[in-house]
Amino acid sequence: MKRVLQAAVVLLLAAFSAAAQTQDAKYVADTVVVQAEGQYEADPDLATLTFQVSVQDKELRKAYERATESLNRIVRLAERNRLAKDDVSTGSFTVFPIYDWNDRKRKARAYRVESRVTLRVRDFTRIGTLIDESVEEGIVDFRSLTYSLADEEAAKQRAITEATLRAEARARAALGDSRKLGALRYVSVDVQQPVGIVRLEAGAMQTIEVAAVTESRAAAPRAIPMPPPTPEKIRITATVHCVFQMQ
Repeated sequence: MKRVLQAAVVLLLAAFSAAAQTQDAKYVADTVVVQAEGQYEADPDLATLTFQVSVQDKELRKAYERATESLNRIVRLAERNRLAKDDVSTGSFTVFPIYDWNDRKRKARAYRVESRVTLRVRDFTRIGTLIDESVEEGIVDFRSLTYSLADEEAAKQRAITEATLRAEARARAALGDSRKLGALRYVSVDVQQPVGIVRLEAGAMQTIEVAAVTESRAAAPRAIPMPPPTPEKIRITATVHCVFQMQ
């Protein structure tokens, strides 16, 4: 009796397996697979400026006060140039003791206090002024300028939408009048990193020297950053693989 039941179970499983394979074959036969790309291009609408604040003094309190004043000065400059509070970011202070290693007591002979300031600018005409007036001899240095998109995620979604519409159009063209295109059964998306984002480091910017002459003496030449180049369009590319059901 057990052998009869075992044989019945084996036959039943074989029947289910055959039915599943038939359904899978029908599923593959009744679908169309397409690949398409979509792109979205836009002018950069955000510039990010980064400055390094570094103050050294024999007394930690004085170094901290000077660094704080420099940060506050840049914040006031940003306010005068109509930057929103959310577009101004100041980093925390980091203290570095400076030791005289020849001194057996290992007492710090000075302290260096460092921090960073980041300005997000949407009016590119203000970039030159912000760079020029933020830099402070021996205290604040310009570090980098980056052009990008403020809402990069929205740009990626637009590229994906365009790619999906192209995939659907290609699927309809492949079927012609013989079959109707059904529902989207499966999709995979690959979005490339944005192309065209410009990042300028401090050492890469061209500078000119302007010598200011006073009645008593000639001041030392001051390096002024040249106006930043006009940024190019930023392009985002999305690739989709779609499986559509055929009706």
